[in-house]
Amino acid sequence: MKFKRPRGTSDFLGTTVDLWQQVEEIVIRSIRSYGYTEIRTPIFETTDLFVRAVGEGTDIVTKEMYTFTDKKGRSITLRPENTAPVMRAYLENGLYRRGGVAKFYYLGPMFRYERPQAGRYRQFHQIGAEAIGTSNPAVDAEIIDMSLNVYRVLGFPPLEVSLNSVGCRICRPKFKDILKKSLVDLKERLCKNCQERAIINPLRIFDCKDCVEVKKELPVITDHLCDECDDHFDRLKQILHKIGIMYSLDPLLVRGLDYYTKTAYEILHPHLGAQNALCGGGRYDGLAEECGGSFVPAVGFSAGMERLIETLPDTFITGIQGRSIDVYFVVLESSGSVEALTLARELREGGLVVDVDLSGRSLKRQMRAASESGSTFAVIIGPDELEREEVAVKRLLTGEQKGVPFQNLLAYIKGGLLP
Repeated sequence: MKFKRPRGTSDFLGTTVDLWQQVEEIVIRSIRSYGYTEIRTPIFETTDLFVRAVGEGTDIVTKEMYTFTDKKGRSITLRPENTAPVMRAYLENGLYRRGGVAKFYYLGPMFRYERPQAGRYRQFHQIGAEAIGTSNPAVDAEIIDMSLNVYRVLGFPPLEVSLNSVGCRICRPKFKDILKKSLVDLKERLCKNCQERAIINPLRIFDCKDCVEVKKELPVITDHLCDECDDHFDRLKQILHKIGIMYSLDPLLVRGLDYYTKTAYEILHPHLGAQNALCGGGRYDGLAEECGGSFVPAVGFSAGMERLIETLPDTFITGIQGRSIDVYFVVLESSGSVEALTLARELREGGLVVDVDLSGRSLKRQMRAASESGSTFAVIIGPDELEREEVAVKRLLTGEQKGVPFQNLLAYIKGGLLP
């Protein structure tokens, strides 16, 4: 092979695409049932959007972004996440003038340069939703409920909600000072990355998988919340309890992006061991201002589609149906191609799914391909059929075959498809 796909990327084809399409359809239908509408943003944005929004001290900005300079010398970055672009679009298009809560969902590729592993790729796909325009903790609860429902409709077992508050611009700076002081005597026990984080962005230490024991000795932000954050967190917990969503408090939980404020949560799978996080989200009330707008509260979540697909219940995968073909045209000679295409168009206009084999292969190979396609009927057309102005229609399941005039083909096929 002269060329291979870049490391950390995937080709999707055949039954894998069938699986993805059906999962996407179910997930989107689930999210739309909450009143969310789709938004599509560019795959690349100006680099500064992510630096300001995601945070200069985050691993995403310092190590993982795909950044390049365009022909006019502007710094451009392939989107590593989509919340900042959605907020940029919300502000740029003046959607704040409408009032109320803007509810969006998205589905598309993201890009991060990191070590590929199971469920983690350099080009990956995210499904997410954002509710922009209110600080009401009931919307946080709705987002948590909606993300749980995504997995519920796919047949996942009961999942766990891990919940925390990460404070706001008032209480978090004070907590950072407290955290820095507590890290002075613990610095030598930190991993190399966290030794740097202790200076630049100490909250990122809570996101480290290597410094587990050290994290247990650190102060937690929920002991240092301001009155507003404390009240918001209490109200959210009360709402979750009243609507029947169980959760566990995790004072060490932070999200990997600096724009999060107040609510932070993850959805955990109880049977996946250490790598049990399926999705997560939270509130980001300061993001609009980082993007150049006025204060606009917002909350959202995102989930990796690769991770979702890889952890699907076996019962769901077993029930996946491949592409549904109604009719497979077997064309024996090139002379039959025009009539086959004409008849196939009529069948498609009649609402049927039709595949026409124009490969020139033998009858045996085309019939085998027809059976493998899952089609109900094979429609055979060759010199003899052209002369009689009819096709041979074979029901592949039973082997029954009958000659059908061209003009009667649609009615015959539709009648044969009826239960």
